[in-house]
Amino acid sequence: MSELDIRKEAIAYYKFWLGIIVISGIGLVSWLLSNAETASELKIFSAVITIGFIGLSAFFVHKRIERIISSLREL
Repeated sequence: MSELDIRKEAIAYYKFWLGIIVISGIGLVSWLLSNAETASELKIFSAVITIGFIGLSAFFVHKRIERIISSLREL
């Protein structure tokens, strides 16, 4: 397998996980919006912290994908 194919597969793999992260974030935000009035303060606090963590995770996966794409220019 060539180096180009390996990097393309890595991009596809990271894109898959980025999709999972984004869907999880959307689900958690929608839960928070629909249950903000009835949920306990601990659940709301935990959801907000988790949304921040999910956002950071998506950012770092996105930066990793960009790094791999920019390395393709060198090939």
